[in-house]
Amino acid sequence: MTTPTSVPTIGVFDSGFGGLTVLRALIDRLPRARFAFLGDTARLPYGSKSRRTIARYAAESAQFLVNEQGAQFLVIACNTASALALDAIQQAVPVPVLGVIEPGASAARAASRTGDVLVIATEATVHSRAYTAACQTHGLRTMEKACPLLVPLVEEGWTDHPVTEEVIEVYLNELRAEAAALGLNPDTLVLGCTHYPLLRTLIERAVRPGVKVIDSAESAAQAAAQLLSGSSGSPIVSESTGTTHAPQTEIHCFATDSVEKFERLGSRFLGRPVGHVELVDLGG
Repeated sequence: MTTPTSVPTIGVFDSGFGGLTVLRALIDRLPRARFAFLGDTARLPYGSKSRRTIARYAAESAQFLVNEQGAQFLVIACNTASALALDAIQQAVPVPVLGVIEPGASAARAASRTGDVLVIATEATVHSRAYTAACQTHGLRTMEKACPLLVPLVEEGWTDHPVTEEVIEVYLNELRAEAAALGLNPDTLVLGCTHYPLLRTLIERAVRPGVKVIDSAESAAQAAAQLLSGSSGSPIVSESTGTTHAPQTEIHCFATDSVEKFERLGSRFLGRPVGHVELVDLGG
């Protein structure tokens, strides 16, 4: 029988609330864990900040989750922070830290037969070239594309809207043309932003037949479950990925600003009410 001391506290961090898609995937796999989610909404967007500032913000958020919430494992559910601040976070806290980029690249390697992969993400993530670097370590050739209109469309709630469908088609046509110009034959598309899982249906409709869509949120959650299973003997790991609403799941959400917006929009990403969101101050 699982005792309170055997139930891990998993900290999940994002600059906003898109990372709730990662939390949703984690709950599917670890329904008996305790989760503390922090959205650093007062200081987003991270993409417009310097690497040094992003590292400081991310380290402070990680320390809050570990020192104040007792997190024993951290998942960085933010592509920008994973790309630009993972080392700083690992140095700032004494617990294991997992980002979303390496699991996404690893899943792409497992899915791809041609070795050519497409990545769509925000401008900050694309400019970091983090997915290209991670994919290269797996022997993959990669073409990345920034899709800046997709995040605001998701936050507007237009996740099944003709305008969004048309925007996705434009972006993917441009990306396919750029890949073809380099002689690539991509058979895998990585969703390199935690907002994009809400558009997965439209994206899968827009890709060419035979192209697999990799959700980096799902990949990160799977990697976290495997790591925790190996380290704890894992009474917490679900036998099925369908137990999203297990009664044992304990979730505490925190935000550094815009609590009302977090509570209003967060349920879209989490797939269930986020409940009360506590306001915290991490400084400037």
